[in-house]
Amino acid sequence: MEQKRIGIVMNGVTGRMGLNQHLIRSILAIRQQGGLTLPDDSILMPDPILVGRNENKLRAIAEAHGLTRWTTDLDRALANQDDEIYFDSGTTGMREHNVSRAIDAGKHVYCEKPLSTSVESSLRLARQAEAAGIKQGIVQDKLFLPGIRKLRRLVESGFFGKILSVRGEFGYWVFEGDWQTAQRPSWNYKKEEDGGIILDMFCHWRYVLDQTFAPVTAVSCFGTTHIPERVDENGRRYQCTADDAAYGSFELEGGIIAQINSSWTTRVYRDELFNLQVDGTNGSAVAGLRDCKTQHRVNTPRPTWNPDMPNPFKFRDDWQEVPDNATFENAFKVQWEMFLRHVAIGTSFPHTFLDGARGVQLAELGLKSWAERRWLDVPALNTTIVTKD
Repeated sequence: MEQKRIGIVMNGVTGRMGLNQHLIRSILAIRQQGGLTLPDDSILMPDPILVGRNENKLRAIAEAHGLTRWTTDLDRALANQDDEIYFDSGTTGMREHNVSRAIDAGKHVYCEKPLSTSVESSLRLARQAEAAGIKQGIVQDKLFLPGIRKLRRLVESGFFGKILSVRGEFGYWVFEGDWQTAQRPSWNYKKEEDGGIILDMFCHWRYVLDQTFAPVTAVSCFGTTHIPERVDENGRRYQCTADDAAYGSFELEGGIIAQINSSWTTRVYRDELFNLQVDGTNGSAVAGLRDCKTQHRVNTPRPTWNPDMPNPFKFRDDWQEVPDNATFENAFKVQWEMFLRHVAIGTSFPHTFLDGARGVQLAELGLKSWAERRWLDVPALNTTIVTKD
C-alpha cells in the first residue's frame, strides 16, 4: 500500500491548544492510527515540523513524542518546499504577519481562531489567500463536538418545529494564580496582548449559531472585568485590562433569539462546561460538549407555580438522551482530517478565512456594543466589500 507524505509546518505548538489539541490529539493521533486512507487506498501520513520561540520547549516536546523535526526559524521552515501546509496556533497579534508570510511562500494554510485581531486584517488575509490560489481553513472545532452534532441532527430532522430561542452557558472559574495556579495563561487577561473573552469566544458563537441554527443578524453585548488583579506564571501580580466575562444577546434570521453567557469567573453547576438549550414549538433540547437530551411536546410536564409547596417534579426525569448512533472522535482531529484530505485530493472544506473574518466581526461588534451600550446590526461580509455601521 503506497504511503504519501504531507509536510506540515506547525507554529505555536508550545502553547496549550497547539500542543494538546492540534499536535497530540490530532496530528500525532493520525500518525498513530497509521495515517489517513485515501480513495485510491493510498495512505496519507502527516509529517510535522514544530516551530516556536523557545528552543528548550520545542526540543522537549519533540523528544517526548518521538519527533525529530523542530526549529525556532520560521523563515527557514517556510522556505522548505517539501512542507505543503502551514498551521498557526501562535499568538493572535502575530497571526496576520505569519499567515501572510506563509501564503507568500506558497503554503496552504490552516489556523486557529481568531483569524486576526480585526475584521480589516482578517479580510486582508482572505483576499491574499484567494489571490494566491492556496487552500485555506479556519478551526471551528465546536461544530464537530458530539453534543453539537447531535443538536444539528435534531435541527435538520425538524424536531423543534419553529425554533424560538437558544440559551447558552459557557465557562468555569479560572483561579487567580495566588493560592492556586491559573488554568489559563496571563495574556488572556491583558487587552494589550489581545486577550479578552469576547474576542476569544464570540468567534466560536458566530459559527455555532450561523451553522447550527441561522445567521446572526444583530448583537447586544455587555462585557466586564470581574477580577481586576491576578498573578502570572512567574508569581508576579498584574492588573487585568481585558474582559473576563461577557453577556451576549443575538438575533438570528427567522426571529430566533439567542443568549450566551461566557465567563472565566463562574463556578459550574451544570453537567458540562458548555450547555446550550434550544426551545421550539414542538420540542426542546439541551446539548453539552458530548451529550444531548430532548423533551418533546408530548412529554412536557405541566408545572404550576406554587412556592408554598415542595416541588413535586423531577424535571430532568422527563428528558430523553439522544443516542450516539456513531463513533465520535476528537473534534479537532476530525477537522484536521478534513483539511488534510482537502489539500491532498481536493475534497470539500467549507470553513474558510471568510468564516474566520465573520467570527472576528461578531467579536468587534460585541466590543462596540458594550462600549456604546446598544444593539448593533451584523452586516453581510465578503472579501471584496466591508459594510461599516
